[in-house]
Amino acid sequence: MNPFASLRVPIAREEEMDAADLAPERYAKVLADLSRINGLTMAPRPTLGFLDRVRKRGVGERPWRILDVGFGAGDMLARIARWGDKRGIALDLVGVDLNRKSEAVAAVRLGGRARLITGDYRALAGQGWDIILSSLVTHHMTPAQRSEFLHFMEREAARAWLVNDLHRQRLPFAGYPLLAALAWVDPIVRRDGQLSVGRSFRRSEWRTMLDEVLPEAAPGCRIFRSFPYRLCVERIR
Repeated sequence: MNPFASLRVPIAREEEMDAADLAPERYAKVLADLSRINGLTMAPRPTLGFLDRVRKRGVGERPWRILDVGFGAGDMLARIARWGDKRGIALDLVGVDLNRKSEAVAAVRLGGRARLITGDYRALAGQGWDIILSSLVTHHMTPAQRSEFLHFMEREAARAWLVNDLHRQRLPFAGYPLLAALAWVDPIVRRDGQLSVGRSFRRSEWRTMLDEVLPEAAPGCRIFRSFPYRLCVERIR
């Protein structure tokens, strides 16, 4: 993709890894390489920091029920499990993903630390979630899907919710192909990673979304950057 393509608005194009006909073996390779890129770019950092901030409001007497929407390779759930172990916090971890090929990959990584569900997150309403979170998911959604997701999190998460996603900026958009080449990742990860940056949002766009979709909750939502080039939205009650 042209590194100087317009970023005035999010790029409207589908990513290759979302293709239904992608072979399971290739998909597993894509997820593994994406996990490596996430590690190199410190993707778990804002999520774990968010959990630390939730913890400061009190741990409570029962395990935290945490739902990870779009769990992918399960790397974020694995990091959350280690976070809980280190702090002595009991966690009831659940991941949901629309792609049936994700479950087998994540199950190997997690070793039973989380319950994995293939399906639609909306089917999990009313199940007593304390925290709902996602990573690199919202830029895959249509505007209507994002609005519904924000409503779901605000309605269903008793303690807090988090959107961990990318920040649409020129430097990561132009520079990502170099990182991908140096990391020797699958060509799909090279192309999709750059496109993901181009499909993501800026602070003003998130603020507008929150004001329109969650007018009552928006003042209590925090939009923050996390190095390098993550833009996140959190709501802690």
